Amino acid sequence: MPELPEVEALARFLDERTTGRTVVSADVAAIAALKTHHPPVTALVGGTVDGAVRHGKWLDLAVAPDPRASEPGALHLVFHLARGGWVRWHETAPTTPVRPRLGGSSRGAALALRLRLDDGSGIDLTEAGTRKRLAVHVVRDPQEVEQVRTLGIEPLSAQFTPEALEDLLNARNQQVKGLLRDQHAIAGIGNAYSDEILHAAGMSPFRLTRSLTDDDVAALHVTVVETLRAAVAASVGRPAEQLKDAKRTAMRVHGRTGETCPVCGDTVREVSFADSSLQYCATCQTGGQALADRRTSKFLR
Repeated sequence: MPELPEVEALARFLDERTTGRTVVSADVAAIAALKTHHPPVTALVGGTVDGAVRHGKWLDLAVAPDPRASEPGALHLVFHLARGGWVRWHETAPTTPVRPRLGGSSRGAALALRLRLDDGSGIDLTEAGTRKRLAVHVVRDPQEVEQVRTLGIEPLSAQFTPEALEDLLNARNQQVKGLLRDQHAIAGIGNAYSDEILHAAGMSPFRLTRSLTDDDVAALHVTVVETLRAAVAASVGRPAEQLKDAKRTAMRVHGRTGETCPVCGDTVREVSFADSSLQYCATCQTGGQALADRRTSKFLR
């Protein structure tokens, strides 16, 4: 799933290429991906793109409507790529008709939405896999999307201070990885970057949040900010089609079960869940003790 660094890179990529361009067509291929019905997607046609920004893991393409539109006011195409979604950019977009479909079980990347712009370029939103979770909204204000409205603090904003992190850690006693992934607490961090942050911080993913000392909080804050800033710097400027591979290559422990930890040389280990897994280094993070699999035993605290 794309997380803050990749979504930030996509937002800047789209902003550079679409701002000032007029939308000449907007066609939905995957009906299930569209979560709103008014305004319709077709209301984007004739509008001029004002820019693209990020809200957590959500992308927001702002469109100033056609002056002749019956309802004035800016529109926003707000979408979440989920696990299998992606943005495909076309310098010359296909002009073949888009045929709507209700569903489908194809594992390959299937078209969900296509926007064509007045210079012939275009954007495809695609989704791979059998579990379709791509979410597309057309709204007048991004805050109309509940998942955007309820996002937590942006970890690269000035508001994300050590004190703000400490308040989140102390709000309730939970595992620190769970807090980092909670979009209502901190926006934009998911499974991959929470693994990377905790490895860099030398902290067990299952350490309880209220057990952190002041020094621990300060160190974790620095690690969150430095890890995300480095990932954004490595992602921004890359073509959209390169971002997934670049993310995988940069991971030190996430997705590297059985490989060698680049810090200490120990073997990267895994804890599996029903539909996901986490990776960690026992030497770097848990004092050499392996975490037990949740399905058979208790967590190491």
